[in-house]
Amino acid sequence: MAARKTRWAWLVGTWFGAGLLKPGPGTYGAVAATLLWALAAHVWGGVGLAVGTGLAAAAVTAIGIPAAGIVARESGREDPGFVVVDEVAGQWIALIGVRADWEHALLALALFRLFDIWKPWPVRLLERLPEGTGIMLDDVAAGVLALGVGLVLARWV
Repeated sequence: MAARKTRWAWLVGTWFGAGLLKPGPGTYGAVAATLLWALAAHVWGGVGLAVGTGLAAAAVTAIGIPAAGIVARESGREDPGFVVVDEVAGQWIALIGVRADWEHALLALALFRLFDIWKPWPVRLLERLPEGTGIMLDDVAAGVLALGVGLVLARWV
């Protein structure tokens, strides 16, 4: 780990410590995002939840790009596993428009983790972008794939 740490970037990058949990820090980040979404689902429903989830995903992506880049530089790693803000953004994208119940939330979680780990085209291609952009955008793409497949599957689930 780095001797000098930019506090805000490490807090955001590790999603307030979720990325420091083992094993599978990415899964902890995605689960944390799902739990926050479930909390929001109790307050808003329908279109309000979908719009709020989309706005939250966009905001986390925007702040996550510089945060992930700073943490990567300060840790001396290209794509540190403990940076999970990308999983938060991708998971929230996967949850946009999902029915506010546990069955559909778990489906979105499983699909997002599948695409995030598997990294099919174009996810793997985006991973090659520099620094925080590549760290974040491959998970954004995995979230978009999970959202598309999840909305199709939700017609039968």
